[in-house]
Amino acid sequence: MSGSVEDRRLHFHRMTANTSETRADSWWTDRRAWPLAVLGAVMLASGIAHLPVWAVLGGPWEGAVTWRKPILFGISGGLTAISLGWVWSMLPMRRADVPLAAATAWALFVEVFLIDLQRWRGVASHFNRDTPLDSFLFDAMGALIVAVTLVIADLTLRLLLQRPAVTADMLLAARAGMLLLLVSCLLGIWVGMHGETRIDQGLDPTRLGVAGVPKFPHGVVIHAVQWLPALAWAARWAGITTASRVWLVATAATGSTLFLIYALVQTALGRSRFDTVPVTAALLGVSLACLAVPAVTTAWSWLYGRQPKKEIG
Repeated sequence: MSGSVEDRRLHFHRMTANTSETRADSWWTDRRAWPLAVLGAVMLASGIAHLPVWAVLGGPWEGAVTWRKPILFGISGGLTAISLGWVWSMLPMRRADVPLAAATAWALFVEVFLIDLQRWRGVASHFNRDTPLDSFLFDAMGALIVAVTLVIADLTLRLLLQRPAVTADMLLAARAGMLLLLVSCLLGIWVGMHGETRIDQGLDPTRLGVAGVPKFPHGVVIHAVQWLPALAWAARWAGITTASRVWLVATAATGSTLFLIYALVQTALGRSRFDTVPVTAALLGVSLACLAVPAVTTAWSWLYGRQPKKEIG
């Protein structure tokens, strides 16, 4: 049947033949990518492994000392490391790339390890100055994140200035995802600085104003570098044309950016995540629509799209 899943899969492979995006089975063998891929997989496994730990030992999801942190930071750190390896593999080799990529992988790994360590010790991992050890570990985590952020800034600039041999939609997805990741990291650094100031004032470091959540804007787009390329890949697999895929990725990137702006405004107003006012409610609605349209369009094409025979055979 011409519109079957098997036909679309065949069409997908033929469309991507002899392009760098067919390296899905080998990009991590790049000397810069493999340490990020390996340690990223370890972090990802660690985050997932803490789910049954939480299920057995129990405890709240929110709070300073919860199993949420090993779970989310493990998964998030792992995905980020893997994505950085993928982006690095697209770029021309630079003299310091191999050791820098390895150092970045270990920096992310140690960051996640320290967060896990603090939870297993039964103490807070962030904004914890109770003992010299706790203070040292918190400062170490901050230094590691600053170092990784500098690497992300460098990779983002290189990706913007160079033209890797990938399709236009995937390049747009990678560029937009890295830009949003960089903004997220910068916001994360600000969250730490803001929290320290609040502690000095005897206030809750996790709040801004009455109910604003500083980590909210930090977290909303940190994984755009995964979901935008995933959208481009899925749209290509569904047989959508390159021009249409570019439009879909651009729409999703716009939605991600608008959602980030929404989170920033909500936080600046001192309101909780979804305690909206009319303006922010409208902004939220537009951002979600921009995210939903590409996802629904791609899913519809995958389920019901039929490829012309001349593209399949």
